[in-house]
Amino acid sequence: MPRLLGLATLLSGLALSAPLLAADIDAASYGYPLSNPFEATIATTPPELRPELPADADIDQADYDLKLRPEREFELPDNFWPVTKLRYRLAEQEGPAPLVFIIAGTGAHYSSSLTEYLKKLFYGAGYHVVQLSSPTSYDFMTAASRHATPGVSTEDADDLYRVMQAVRAQHPKLEITDFYLTGYSLGALDAAFVSHLDETRRSFNFKKVLLLNPPVNLYTSITNLDRLVQTEVKGINDSTTFYELVLGKLTRYFQQKGYIDLNDALLFDFQQSKQHLSNEQMAMLIGTSFRFSSADIAFTSDLINRRGLITPPNYPITESTSLTPFLRRALLCDFDCYIGEQLVPMWRARTDGGSLLQLIDQVSLYALKDYLKTSSKIAVMTNADDLILGPGDLGFLRRTMGERLTVYPYGGHCGNLNYRVNAHDMLEFFRG
Repeated sequence: MPRLLGLATLLSGLALSAPLLAADIDAASYGYPLSNPFEATIATTPPELRPELPADADIDQADYDLKLRPEREFELPDNFWPVTKLRYRLAEQEGPAPLVFIIAGTGAHYSSSLTEYLKKLFYGAGYHVVQLSSPTSYDFMTAASRHATPGVSTEDADDLYRVMQAVRAQHPKLEITDFYLTGYSLGALDAAFVSHLDETRRSFNFKKVLLLNPPVNLYTSITNLDRLVQTEVKGINDSTTFYELVLGKLTRYFQQKGYIDLNDALLFDFQQSKQHLSNEQMAMLIGTSFRFSSADIAFTSDLINRRGLITPPNYPITESTSLTPFLRRALLCDFDCYIGEQLVPMWRARTDGGSLLQLIDQVSLYALKDYLKTSSKIAVMTNADDLILGPGDLGFLRRTMGERLTVYPYGGHCGNLNYRVNAHDMLEFFRG
């Protein structure tokens, strides 16, 4: 780790001397109301500051299945039969229109709240939209991944590319004028590698590619999120768990309101109340959410590949088998554990060796530095207070992306994507 910290310090110093060609948005003129990155990440944007979006009833959309049959060295366990086909969502315009592929973030399903929001935003602007699950989601790992060990960006991009080709082949009558690509969080990193792959395969010739809050150094990002679980939270002891503490706050909040209203404004309104979560509690909540995602990845990858790290290789698992003991074991394995026990061994077996530092470079935006620097069709939008960025990451983006980088002062991690200013900027970029 000292080498990593030394490199980060050097890059951070270089960032201070780099020309500020990026569009740095002034905090005063930006108008986003949440300057706390934890709060922004959890509560996102107040409803009155969001863009107008089409209602579900006004969108011509449907879910479809793909039977991909990826070449594998293993057979799926019997209990995975419901997800042997990969599902995705397509929203169609009447007549010819450009098409946007949206790649979801870590562990996220194609119908997650952020992909749904982006679908509505782009559909309302006249685009066909395809929503894709993350390569780290259990359904993608089961139905579309060749190795079911996500984390090697080139291989994840190759899996995604085959999915996207299959989607297009499944709708031969869909009139498409141009192809666009976007993704948020880990999906943004995936989008960068998919775009690079398309430069040689030329199936789509993407006109524009937008990376929303991407990790720069993937290892730094997952380390930042994993550390949030270790936050010391006042009020938690041997008899009071974190979940009991949060549940108690929510209960008191609803009692004070006099009713339960589970809508988009809940978390923002909750954070304005006396029961609001402290920074430490919000950090723990974000970290816990990520830990569940990493546990799901570790469990699914181990079970499919029969590695025996979490689930005994010959243990009979059926639809009625309780998975609780294995979930508990998986929750003890953070993303660093998954990388060390499953990802690195698989990668080394396929590449005849290699160090962890080499893997980190290959799966991060560093590997695409020259491509990102010269490809005018790619842009990045991120936040100065993004929780997944480390020292030197913004400096790398400034030097690499130049004026194709937009840095917002606030928003945490993806918390301001549904702010009307960000929405306007996304659409303006695609319109060119």
